[in-house]
Amino acid sequence: MATLQKIRSKGPLLVIVIGVALFAFIAEEAMRSIQSASNESRQQVGEIYGKKLSVHEFQNMVDEYAEIIRFTNGNASLNDAQMTQLRDQVWNTYVNSKLIEHEAEKLGLTVTDAELRAIVVAGNNPLLAQTPFRNEKTGRFDVTVLDKFLTDHKEMQNNASQMPNEYLEYVNGLYRYWLFIEKSLRQECLAQKYQVLLSQALISNKICNTATFNDRTNEYNVHMAALPYSTVNDVDIKVDDSELKAKYEEMKERFKQTVESRDIKYITVQVKASAADKAALDKDMNETAQALAAGGDIAKIVRESGSVIAYSELPVSKNIFPHDIASQLDSMTTGQMKAPYYYAADNTMNIIKLLNKVSAPDSIQLRQIQVAGADVEAAKKTADSIMTALNNGTPFDSIAKKYNQTGEKLWITSRNYEGTTMDAENMKYIKTVTNMPVNAIEKIDFSQGCVIAQVTDRRAMIDKYDVAVVKCPVEFSKETYSKAYNDFSQFIASNPTLKDLEANSLKNGYNVQERKDLYSSEHYVGGITNTRDAMRWIFNEDTEKGTVSPLYECGDNDRMLVVVLTGIHEAGYRPWEDVKDLLTQEVIKDKKAQMLTEQMATAKSIADVMKVKGAVSDTIKHITFSASAFVMKTGASEPMLSAVASMTERGKFSGPFKGNNAVYALQVIGKNKSAEKFDAKSEESVEEMNNMRAASRFINDLYENAEVTDNRYLFF
Repeated sequence: MATLQKIRSKGPLLVIVIGVALFAFIAEEAMRSIQSASNESRQQVGEIYGKKLSVHEFQNMVDEYAEIIRFTNGNASLNDAQMTQLRDQVWNTYVNSKLIEHEAEKLGLTVTDAELRAIVVAGNNPLLAQTPFRNEKTGRFDVTVLDKFLTDHKEMQNNASQMPNEYLEYVNGLYRYWLFIEKSLRQECLAQKYQVLLSQALISNKICNTATFNDRTNEYNVHMAALPYSTVNDVDIKVDDSELKAKYEEMKERFKQTVESRDIKYITVQVKASAADKAALDKDMNETAQALAAGGDIAKIVRESGSVIAYSELPVSKNIFPHDIASQLDSMTTGQMKAPYYYAADNTMNIIKLLNKVSAPDSIQLRQIQVAGADVEAAKKTADSIMTALNNGTPFDSIAKKYNQTGEKLWITSRNYEGTTMDAENMKYIKTVTNMPVNAIEKIDFSQGCVIAQVTDRRAMIDKYDVAVVKCPVEFSKETYSKAYNDFSQFIASNPTLKDLEANSLKNGYNVQERKDLYSSEHYVGGITNTRDAMRWIFNEDTEKGTVSPLYECGDNDRMLVVVLTGIHEAGYRPWEDVKDLLTQEVIKDKKAQMLTEQMATAKSIADVMKVKGAVSDTIKHITFSASAFVMKTGASEPMLSAVASMTERGKFSGPFKGNNAVYALQVIGKNKSAEKFDAKSEESVEEMNNMRAASRFINDLYENAEVTDNRYLFF
């Protein structure tokens, strides 16, 4: 009882302790949930119509596009600039397709399999022309070739274990390529359907067609007089804020932006080679030139020189080399060497030695059978049997089918292999097939099996060059970079504010630059590569105006950058203060127009206008309502002049009226009609094209309504 009484006496304390513990448990779970949601949000590349796109999903789409490019162009890898361009293309395609799909779903628009098949059978779409499924005779897309491939691919999947891995990889890559084309065709067809639907909502009629024809063919000759705005000095015009605000409301829609932008000022430093660095490179290049002149292992000499162009044992066409190299090869003789020279366009020192020049085909057509076995010896034994059968007249196709291969003819061009890094076996393969005569059959042994190849055609014999090229960039040393870094970092530390940077930059050899309206989708700051960290800092919600960034190392490891955030412009309407300069110019123009209109108010003729100080005159011919007249004397395109001329009777005086660069008056001195004849069907077609162009601009409106968020700058 005493124990129970003791517990009861501590009851309130126990309740508090249990409550605190329970709250701590709930709070911990809440924090975990918040942290998990925060981590998830940080992994979102973007959002459209409330649907988030993760970085993983986006990267998968980029990888798909990259594989297609590598498959079609034969590129082993894409450089940074190409990948940036590719990501932009993937993002734009994704956003546009989602915009269309969202609207199409509401309208019930779809693309059926039958419609897609009809497009493929017709074979007229430009996407199909890019595929390898072409008729050998016509060179055009052939649906029967595609259907045969799809059938063969399905059979190959059932017998994959019997197929060489290299061949399977190629065929599966070609199949993925077709799936990509098929998806693209479906997206394109859906977009066209939606655009056509919109264009049909804009219906032309005979009255409109006739009016459009007359606007284009009725021509007017006018005698014009003008009082240019330049005749009034800007300083004589007074503008107050109330007038600017009123003009802002009038022009407000011009100041709407769909995404946030930011203003910055920045200093960038590009590190360049010092005199000592250049002298060291000159010494190395002279030693390399002596080694090349003496002969020896050319590949080793070029490799050890640090050249950015590797030596190829395979003669190559000149167009794979930079311009300064390619332009010299034709005039060089075998054995000739060009001593070290400087080429300013790419800041390199260069040596060229031509070892040999041969005539070789730019394109070869071949077919092949890949032979595998339980081991290398088994594969060679099978290959020997195949060679015997071929030499005895057995058709190539029938043997290929026996080994579950198509034996189809493929074209290989110089661009498929020149300029790429090849191992010994690939080099052996290319050397063999490029030197084979037409219809010859060769067995090519590899470490893991054999390939039996037959060249069926050779085309475009061109000069190819066995040439050693040493191209070495004039680069700075570590010591030079360290000095530049230390100098710049010390300057930043001594000038911690924008005011300090601007006051002391020039005297220290630096230059403060400005960029207004930088968007996160631009990827680069000041056109400098590898400035992703700087972009993240600029667009970070915690970065305040006036803040100086850390020092960033960027570019091709040759640049340094410091940034100051000077302005933030959120999506929506820009405040009137942001566009004050533009508003001021517009208000000044309005006031000048009012002043000059008053000076011209009593004029009854062109002669009267010319009595006003500063007036200019000219005769302008062939003015039409459908095109803005260009006035040479005022240097401006003036749509009002075209409109007033079309409404003024011949011989009549009209004015004053406000234009872009002046206040005008005119007298129509002639009217005529062009020789073009009215054709109802032709005019209807013109109107339909105009309607289609108008409908094509729908994507901008859809974008504004989709609440698109683009966070790619956080990841790429």
